[in-house]
Parts: sequence; C-alpha cells; structure tokens
Amino acid sequence: MPRWRSPRELLFRLRQEGFNFIYFMRPPTAPVVEMEALLPPSKDVADAVRNTAYADEVCRIADQVMGHRFPLLGGTLDAGKEIHWRKDHQSGIETKAAYFRLIPYLDASRAGDHKNIWELNRHQHLVLLAQAGLLSGEKRYWREIEQQLESWWAENPHGRGINWCSALEVAFRALSWIWLMHLGRVHLEDAVLRRLRVGLFQHGCHLARNLSIYFSPNTHLLGEAVALHAIGALWPGWPESAQWVQTGRRIVAEQMVLQVGEDGAHFEQSTYYHVYALDMFLFHAKLCGSNPYPMHLKKMAEYLESIMGPARRLTFFGDDDGGRFFYPYGRHDEYGRATLAACSRYLKLDFAHESEDLLPHAVWLLGKGVLGHPPPMAPQKSRLFAKTGMASLVSGDAHLLMDVGGFGPWKAGHSHADALSITLRQGQEEILADSGTYTYVGDVKMRDLFRGTGAHNTVRIEGLDQANAADAFSWLGRPEVKVLKFSTGDEEDFVDAECSYRGFQHRRKLLFLKREGLVLVVDRVTGPAGDHLVEQCWHAGEHVELVHPGVYRVGTSGQVQLPGETEFAFDGLRSRVFGEMEHSVVLRVKRKGPLPIEMGAAISYRAGVQISVVEGAGGVVFHLNGKVIQLGNY
Repeated sequence: MPRWRSPRELLFRLRQEGFNFIYFMRPPTAPVVEMEALLPPSKDVADAVRNTAYADEVCRIADQVMGHRFPLLGGTLDAGKEIHWRKDHQSGIETKAAYFRLIPYLDASRAGDHKNIWELNRHQHLVLLAQAGLLSGEKRYWREIEQQLESWWAENPHGRGINWCSALEVAFRALSWIWLMHLGRVHLEDAVLRRLRVGLFQHGCHLARNLSIYFSPNTHLLGEAVALHAIGALWPGWPESAQWVQTGRRIVAEQMVLQVGEDGAHFEQSTYYHVYALDMFLFHAKLCGSNPYPMHLKKMAEYLESIMGPARRLTFFGDDDGGRFFYPYGRHDEYGRATLAACSRYLKLDFAHESEDLLPHAVWLLGKGVLGHPPPMAPQKSRLFAKTGMASLVSGDAHLLMDVGGFGPWKAGHSHADALSITLRQGQEEILADSGTYTYVGDVKMRDLFRGTGAHNTVRIEGLDQANAADAFSWLGRPEVKVLKFSTGDEEDFVDAECSYRGFQHRRKLLFLKREGLVLVVDRVTGPAGDHLVEQCWHAGEHVELVHPGVYRVGTSGQVQLPGETEFAFDGLRSRVFGEMEHSVVLRVKRKGPLPIEMGAAISYRAGVQISVVEGAGGVVFHLNGKVIQLGNY
C-alpha cells in the first residue's frame, strides 16, 4: 500500500523534480575556484607510507585495475578493454543514458543488479590508482585515471543513466573525485582537473536537490550530507558552497543524534553499517576543523572495539553490503581495524590497533603525524549494550556475541531475523558463524534465505522467520525482544533474553563459563496449544566432524554437544563477502510436539572439556565434572 505523504514532503519532491529537470536540460557550470587544503599533504603521506607491505598491496591491486580487472564484492569484475559503465557485467544487462528518473534501477530483470553497477561507479579504484602513482612515481597510473574519467564522462552525462539514480552513489563518487583532486593536483592534466572541478560542482548541485530526507534517512542521507558538506568546505568560493556547508553540517549533526544510540551503536542493527557510519562521521569531523561530537565518536568506537573482540574481526550481524567508505580492499571482516586505529589517533584514546592498521585510512585522513607505536592492547571485558541489544562476552581470546535486541527502525531494511542468535570465536578460529548477506535485489529467494531465521544460530518455529519479509528492505510483524537478566564476572557471564512473535515465546538462557571454556544454552519455546515444530540451528564456522552421536568437533578446538537426534546437514550457505556464497555445515536439532519444548546445547571452545547434556521432564540438565548445572536456577 502506498505510503501517505505530507504536504511538506510533496512540496519538497515537486521542487526536487523541477530542479532535476532544469539541470537535465542545462547542466550547471562551475566558476574557477581553487581547492582548500583541508587534507594532509599527499606527498608527505606517500613518503611516510612507501616501502611498506601496505604500499606493495596498493601497487599490486592497482596493476590489476590497470588491466580493467576490478576486485569488487568478493570477486573480480573483468570489464574488458572498453569499460561499459552502465552495464551489469554479471547479467549482461546494460541500460541507456536516459533521464535518470526513467531508469528502472530496482528491477533487476530490466536494469541488472544495480549494486554490481554502482560499486564500480563509485570510482574508489581511481583513488587507488592515484595512491599507486604517488607511491611508485610511475605516470602510467595517472594516465589510466584520465582515460577512465574521459570514458565515464562520455557515457554518463549529468543527470543521465543509472549512475545518477541514487544520491548516495553520487555522494560516494564525489568523495572519490575529491580525493583525486587532492592526490593528483600536480599529476593530472589541467584539462582533467578542470572537468573534475566542474563535475564536483554538478555533483554538489545534484546532491543538494536530491537528499534522501524522505526516501532513506539512514546511512544514505548521512553519506549524502557528508559529501555535500565536503564539496562546500573544500571549494568555499562557489556561490552555493556556504549553503552546502550549512545544510551538510546540520544534517550530519542531526543524524548523529538520530542514528547513534545512547550506547554508541548505529540504529540499523547492522555491525557492518556501524563501521560505514563511523567512517562517515570521522571524515566529517576532520573537515569541520574541530570535533563537533567527541563523546558520540568515542562511544561508537567503544562499541566497535567490543563487537570486534580480541581477534579484532567483525561479525556481520544484519546486512553487509560489501562496500567501504575508503579503500575497499583487503579482508572485509578486518575493515574495522583501520577505522578503530583512525579513531584512536583522532580522539587521542587507546583503542586497540597495530601500526599497520594506520596505513589504509588514518594516515591519508589525518597525516603522517599519526604514525608511530600503538598503545599496548588492554584485555577486553564483557558488556551489554542494552539500548541496541548486543551482548559481547569475552574471556581471554574467546569472544561470544549474542543479539538480544529487536529489529531496526521503520521497515528495518538492513535487519536480519536473528534475534537471540549467537556467534563464537576463539582467537582467529570461528566456532559458530553468522551466515552473512550475499545479495540485496539480485535474487529474491537468496535474499530471504540469508536474512531468515534459519540462517542464524537461534531457534526457528514452524519453519517460519521471526517476521514476514515484505520486500528486499522491509519486514512486517516484527518480534518483541527483551533482556530479562544480564550479569558478568570473572568466572562466568549470564544472559537471559526472550523473543516473542506469532503468538510464540522463545526464551534463551546462556551461561558463559570462562574457566572451563564452555557455553551452555537452554532454549524454551512456549505458545499455542497443539503440536509445533521447533528447530535449534547451529552454523559451524570451520570444518565439522562427528565424534560420536550428539558430539561434533568444530575446527581444531571447538565442540558442539547436542542431546538427541541431530541433523548433520551440508545444505548450509554462507556469504563471507557480499556477492560471494559457499556451502557450509549446519547442525539442526528438531522437536515436534506440544509446547513447552525445551532444548539444550553445550559448546566448548577448548579441547578436552567433558560435558554431557540431558533432556528430561524437569528440563535440560548439564553434567560437568560431577557437577549438575540447571540454568533454571540462574
């Protein structure tokens, strides 16, 4: 059913379309204005970074890009000799350079997967070529940048084609061009620099009239406002710049309050989007000259440090779209390291990082002065982020995350149906993993499968998700999730939480025994009369083998013990990176009968733990070294 629009929104959209049509008929031109030096000198940064492993990686990937082979979304896009900028190379569909409002970009059958197209058109690979040109001193990288820009301008006139459909994608491309202007001001040809300047002015005009105030007031609006402010701040001589700066700063400040919770987490309930948002806020704060929200950034960094855990790897709760605000290369679950290192140096606080974590991001944004020996890494502690609904439990190098919160705001577009799901890691080895995202609009069936309840380490009832997927970015009938108890100590942590939906209640109690290296779980499902199917799902992060009935070894040291008959299935799917999919093992325990149904599990992350799980009339009982443990007593 169409959403009701207020008179204010209708007036906004009418003005928006009027200006879009005017710009389409007569693209704006930019007065000649020099760029402000608000970013650190590129030569100094290149001199400081040269002869590092990171510099070698930049040049290696740049050489790949020189052959039009682009590392994107977990794979490699081979664009061939001539790059077709409006083409989805996976499906082969290419749209025309028509007025951008006429492009059916949400219809994959007519336009291809817009995500595949837009990722290339962000032009972050051109920034990589510029970095390689600075680090190597070779002119061929600059000439390739110029050729690709000329090709892009020919195929994508202002306001024409799929690459103008999303204001956020216009913002990402504008930010890449800003970096090109900054890094290449003495290396790119004057004619190219002039066209970049005009292009940035046009991007600013487009953003100012197409902000996602009503369409996507989330990271879309945030990224657009950050880019609009940056264009105005870096070219203050343009007549529109003062207004762009004012609008951008106001929106970013508003979104810091609206999008970031009291505990520092981003409101879309996606760990990956939290990194996105933090990078955007950090870049904006740097260009403001003084940090306008130090406590908010600190809390965001603290949340990121906690959810990355001792291994400093990001677990992808909620959507992961495969992109990055700056330097989208390397392991995706390590992106947060560079973000945390930049926060540590910018905020002058001791967030865990190593020297090499400063190279992909912090040094380019903050200057060579940030380089140096990092602080010693302090042991992490267990925490509950109550407003967000994320419990992070830590013992040494073991790290457990538990989603104890509801879905995100509005339509919850980037949330997964994963309430009460857990992941577990010891060191660099995953024992229980999140399944990831894989796709947005490319495959409806796969989209719903990966974000569905069965793709997570929680309980599924009657084969249904915890909410109804309305479309690729919305849920209906979302569950109510609440934490009943949380406690933490040196010996053990305890979480008791409940998820209610479709007339059912799923209550999960979890005991984290730190000395023993053991996680005990009891799931209790209550609800309507009659027989009901209840499934407990466990997605293994590493290779799995059956030790004996009910006991499974995961990786080198993990072990999952499940009472009763268990389905050892190879039909699990996992996406470590957006656009990439692999098969995995899922363990399923199924019970069908009248409610309540109670199920237990014991998961150890150290070898040699002797534990047994018994289900009886009195509920689930754990036997550990002669000791009887019942979580009902907690």
